[in-house]
Amino acid sequence: METLLGIVALICAIYVIVEVWSKQPSMGTGEKVLWTVAAIFFSIITAIIYFFAKKK
Repeated sequence: METLLGIVALICAIYVIVEVWSKQPSMGTGEKVLWTVAAIFFSIITAIIYFFAKKK
């Protein structure tokens, strides 16, 4: 079960990092770095927040 949760967390972190750095040109570098750090430490929660807050 822990392995599955780890895989989901990794996928969520990669999703947020790719979305922020490649598909959000209007974001500043500081904001991108903040989202990236949040994705690394709080991957699943960050992905949910990003999906509803920033995804348009």
